[in-house]
Amino acid sequence: MEVTVNCAEACVNGCILGDKCPNKENAAAASNFINNTSLDKMLEIAEEARRKKLTEPPKWIIPDFPE
Repeated sequence: MEVTVNCAEACVNGCILGDKCPNKENAAAASNFINNTSLDKMLEIAEEARRKKLTEPPKWIIPDFPE
C-alpha cells in the first residue's frame, strides 16, 4: 500500500516518510545547492528571477463561461 502525502503541508518541519520519501533525490539536490552556493550567488539568482518576472507582459486569464 502506497501512502500519498502532501509534502508542502505535512513535511514543513521535516520529512515524515524518512527513507520511503519519493522526493529524496530532490531533497538531496536542494541540500547540495544550499551547502555549495554562496548567499551572494543565491541573492543574485533571486534578483535575476525577480527582474525577469517584472519585465514579463501580464498574463490574462479569461474564464470559460458555460453557454
